[in-house]
Amino acid sequence: MSSPFNRPGGPTGPDGPQRPGGQGGGGGQGGPGGSGGPRSAAPSRRPGALVITAIILILLFMLLSGFASFWTERLWFGSVGYREVFTTLLLTRIGLFLVFAGLMAATVAVTLAMAYRFRPVLWPGMPGMPDDGMDRYREVLVPRMGWVIAAAAVIMGLFAGASATGQWRSYSLWQHSQSFGTKDPYFGKDVGFYVFELPFWHYLVDYAMALAVIGLLATILMNYLFGGIRLSARPGERLTSAAQIQVSSLLAMFVIFKAVDYWLDRFDLVTTTGSIFTGMGYTDDKAVLPAKEILAGIAIVCAILFLANIWRRTWLLPSVGVALFALSAIILGLIVPTLVQALRVNPNVPDREGPYLAKNIEATRQAFMLDQIEEERFTGTPLGQDGRLQAVDGITSSVPLVDPKVVSQTFQLQQQVRPYYSVGDVLDVDRYNLGGIDRAIVLGVRELDQDGIAQDNQTWANLHTVYTHGNGIIAAYANQRPEDDERQSTSVQWAEGQEANQNALSSMSDGYESRVYYGEMSPTYSIVGSRPNASPIELDLTTDSTTTDAADEEDRATTYTGQGGVPIGNIFNKLLYAVKYSEPNLILSGRVHADSKILYDRKPREMVEKVAPWLTVDSDPFPAVIDGRIQWILDGYTTTDKYPGSQRASFETMTEDALQDDNAFATLPTDEVNYLRNSVKATVDAYDGTVTLYAWDDEDPILKAWSEVFPGTVQPKDAIPDSLMPHLRYPEDLFKAQRYQYQRYHITEAQAWLEGSERWEAPKDPQATDKRQPPYRLFTDNDGNQTWSLTSVYVWPKRDKLASFMEVNSDATSDDYGKISVKELPDEGTDGPRLIANTLSTDDEVRDKLLPYTNGDADIIYGNLLTLPVADSFMYVQPLYTRRQNESAFPVLTFVLVSYKGNVGIGTTLTAAIGDALDASSNGGSSDGGDGGDGGSTETPTESPTAEPTETPSGEPSTNPPSGNTQQQIRDLLQQAEDRFTQADQAQRNGNTVRWAELMEEARQLIEEAVALAD
Repeated sequence: MSSPFNRPGGPTGPDGPQRPGGQGGGGGQGGPGGSGGPRSAAPSRRPGALVITAIILILLFMLLSGFASFWTERLWFGSVGYREVFTTLLLTRIGLFLVFAGLMAATVAVTLAMAYRFRPVLWPGMPGMPDDGMDRYREVLVPRMGWVIAAAAVIMGLFAGASATGQWRSYSLWQHSQSFGTKDPYFGKDVGFYVFELPFWHYLVDYAMALAVIGLLATILMNYLFGGIRLSARPGERLTSAAQIQVSSLLAMFVIFKAVDYWLDRFDLVTTTGSIFTGMGYTDDKAVLPAKEILAGIAIVCAILFLANIWRRTWLLPSVGVALFALSAIILGLIVPTLVQALRVNPNVPDREGPYLAKNIEATRQAFMLDQIEEERFTGTPLGQDGRLQAVDGITSSVPLVDPKVVSQTFQLQQQVRPYYSVGDVLDVDRYNLGGIDRAIVLGVRELDQDGIAQDNQTWANLHTVYTHGNGIIAAYANQRPEDDERQSTSVQWAEGQEANQNALSSMSDGYESRVYYGEMSPTYSIVGSRPNASPIELDLTTDSTTTDAADEEDRATTYTGQGGVPIGNIFNKLLYAVKYSEPNLILSGRVHADSKILYDRKPREMVEKVAPWLTVDSDPFPAVIDGRIQWILDGYTTTDKYPGSQRASFETMTEDALQDDNAFATLPTDEVNYLRNSVKATVDAYDGTVTLYAWDDEDPILKAWSEVFPGTVQPKDAIPDSLMPHLRYPEDLFKAQRYQYQRYHITEAQAWLEGSERWEAPKDPQATDKRQPPYRLFTDNDGNQTWSLTSVYVWPKRDKLASFMEVNSDATSDDYGKISVKELPDEGTDGPRLIANTLSTDDEVRDKLLPYTNGDADIIYGNLLTLPVADSFMYVQPLYTRRQNESAFPVLTFVLVSYKGNVGIGTTLTAAIGDALDASSNGGSSDGGDGGDGGSTETPTESPTAEPTETPSGEPSTNPPSGNTQQQIRDLLQQAEDRFTQADQAQRNGNTVRWAELMEEARQLIEEAVALAD
């Protein structure tokens, strides 16, 4: 039986269209006369073939690129021992894609097929029926209807499946839901319901509504095309019975799921951010919550009316139901809450919102562990007049003077050895037990910086097969005291460097593996490994233990032999990586052979984020020498924005400060978080890239859930090696987030919280006023014991008066690890950091000492301003650096500034500056003697720092002129000259003739100054 659409397009026979050259009239060879002009040439098919070939080649290349990216990712996970993570992610995404793509495709196919199957027998365009202009479309579609339905189903299924793969996190948590053991105060649901279950239930309901909408659109389109829906027909005849049944059923399905959506929306009220705080508020409780419940009921009634429309062919009742539903949504969902907020809440916020805010305060303090902070009034024991300098010097002996941000250039210029080695812009701070004493160490990894390679040497072979790795650790004592920790110095005291006696870290384990293939500055990829008995080609750095000068160091060649890396010797892998990096040399170069490996994706933070894609990783990986290896240590956080009632805030905003120029996080599932735990400690071996994850907060329900999703990827806490434990520390980003939240949530009374009169804030950094001052890691004095701590302060807003001092025990080996204490000042009379910085910079004595630099060719650099409790007050300490204005200059610690009890001190060492400040205190506030000498008349004279040699930076022997009377100045100059002669003798014994000459010249200048004074 022929299709009604298979009608002839025009007359046939003699009057119909004729083939060219046939018997019909017309030009050409078949024209009158039997032989016309030459037959026209057929158009060339070559351009079309070329286009098709190009399209095929492009598609093949895209497929090859996609496969190369996928397969090399799989190889990378296998190389670091986490292939099961890749497999779990892949299978989860494939499963979600197939299920949700299949449901969408089936829905589209069924609705289209049913609409076509039950189309009217007579439709527009058939004989006797009016033409609606759709005839030409039906003529094209009908012979291909099976393909059309299949194509529409596949396309919509692909979209739905692709969307579903992004839900692997919420699905995985839903599947492995855990209990928090805490219930929200409004619905009595465990917190785990909101964190693990509710997000995926929302997605399922939204997906079901999308199914109904897509199915409805497909049904309407197919029925309209084939006459099941005729807009021009009389009322009551615009839909056929079949079309009405399909449309009514799908509308009922949509409205039913909308009712479920309203019901689930009720639970979102405890995690929604309002105008004042996150969580249920008065308007939510009294207006929005009842509205959601009423609208859910109305939606069910509307669904029943749509279903009734299947038997009653009238749209009157469903239309009335929809109108009622829309009107109710406007009135209950918009107007009523607005009126309640304006008339009931705004005029009396404390009374209305107070009970709800109290629950927000409680939840926030739980979610950020603020309820564990111990707050106390700051008290201390006043210093006696006898031995004040000795007492204060003992308390402050470990205060760090080496600023991790300022001295980066010093580290590079003094210890970089080669121009293609570098350290980070901001160095790290760690602690080591050296000689039985815990010492704070400022350190950085000497990493490979390929920008330092001469431009004409930056060939592919050099960049990817020769310059492959960094080398070693550079470290200095943070308090600028040498290894014996007995005296202060005016120059950097190296704990680990290139000279023979700079080996405090390496000597702990008889040396360490210094090659750094995995680091924060590692190249995109490197080809490593050599054939048996072949000469190595990777450039390395070695130091002959018998030499004492960095200039005696030699380069050597080495070969990587670690377990990490992907073998790239076979042609298949070569091809994949050549496509991945768009680099044909990976196939053509003879340096890529059967024993080669390729190292890539080797920045520690990125590696941990890949093997644990559910973690938010701290922005500051730091290195440590452990058991003869350099290990990168990282902190991993579990976060959520679904903790009921807890205050949401941007994680990036909470953690930004003056030390972090870029603190962008891959925060999961969103940057807005209201729950945070340091659940994981991670290490990355700098040589072979071994990644190890250790559970830290093993009671965290989110960690438990992910441990079930990826079993075996996180090692138990008791598996942490004893050698690693001393280097684990309280993470800075967690501390900064707690500091941010505690500035408001130290207030536990709702009334006071709303008033804001007791609110604190983290101070702005004195040197970068648009950003907060960073916390500082140092040893604090607690009842005579030195505690490894992370510290910060709070100030009163807009006044910059010190409000409190905050510190957390950062010693992972201590039973008090993680204990946060806040010492609140009893009054508001103590200046905060910005006021103190202004006082220090404008002090007359300080300005006089800095005058030679401000008028010369040197820049003055103010270091970090430290705040620490000393006795019954707070002391501020700020290192001050100078740097000459030339390309090879680096910052030199020239002075130390101290503010204590309103008195300013300055000296070349911390002891001298403290002595100066104490002298000023004893003299009623006037300081005399920048080095803390005995120039002032005090009841109990302070010790003169001349007992400790005052070393002056090289080349500037008179930067800190001696104080006191003429005889005292002469004695000080001669003492400094004697110190230079002693140092020169040592330099000569070490074979460092350059240093010997510099010191001799400095001593000569000092003697000349003393002679000039004597005259």
